[in-house]
Amino acid sequence: MNIPTELRYAKTHEWTRLEPDGTLTVGITDHAQEMLGDIVFVELPQAGKHLAAGTECAVVESVKAAADVYAPVSGEVIATNADLGEKPQAINADAYGAWLFKVKPDNAAERDALLDAKGYAEQIASESH
Repeated sequence: MNIPTELRYAKTHEWTRLEPDGTLTVGITDHAQEMLGDIVFVELPQAGKHLAAGTECAVVESVKAAADVYAPVSGEVIATNADLGEKPQAINADAYGAWLFKVKPDNAAERDALLDAKGYAEQIASESH
């Protein structure tokens, strides 16, 4: 399983990447896409929408199930990955390249509270027991 060390992770299986301008790119983890199976549809939040950390903000549907995506931090959505409308299966091919949305965080410290790669790997291991 692929868990990049430079990313931070929410317990609900979202990843965040800190960009040079202080914004965060958000997607679902490789583990999440594996659990979902073949992804067929993605519903993303609107640019300009304000998200509260821990709240539902997007939906990823696969042939098996639909899963809510939760905001890993509070902030304003500044961009969404429009390519996923045509090619939602890109998440299966590259979960860390096929980002969902970008957010301008209200408080940078919220990202620091997310799990590092080791913590996320430990969480996955504990869930499977």
